[in-house]
Amino acid sequence: MSTREENKKLELLQGTLDLLILRTLIFGPQHGQGVARAIQQTSEEELLVEHGALYPALQRLEERGWISAKWGTSTTNRKARFYSLTAAGRKQLVKETAKWKRLARAIGRILGPQPEEI
Repeated sequence: MSTREENKKLELLQGTLDLLILRTLIFGPQHGQGVARAIQQTSEEELLVEHGALYPALQRLEERGWISAKWGTSTTNRKARFYSLTAAGRKQLVKETAKWKRLARAIGRILGPQPEEI
């Protein structure tokens, strides 16, 4: 694999972003850019959340009642919406986490042990 391929950010699977946002907000309220930055840093720079995906996801989660939002001031003294996890969001996070762990185990079983490089 070339260095360019190794440095390429991983694309998120459909439905993954919602889970990552919910998980990020378990640590406390955060504005959109902070959520994106936290996901990128926690993934050790493997995942990059595009603005075009982030804000619709935040809106969708708010509409479902899994997060709430209120206006506040960021550390750079700019007006920003801060998102918080709701009780319903915490329940959903538990469900989604279990589902994704189950999926990862199933995929792991299919991929099996890594064969030696060919």
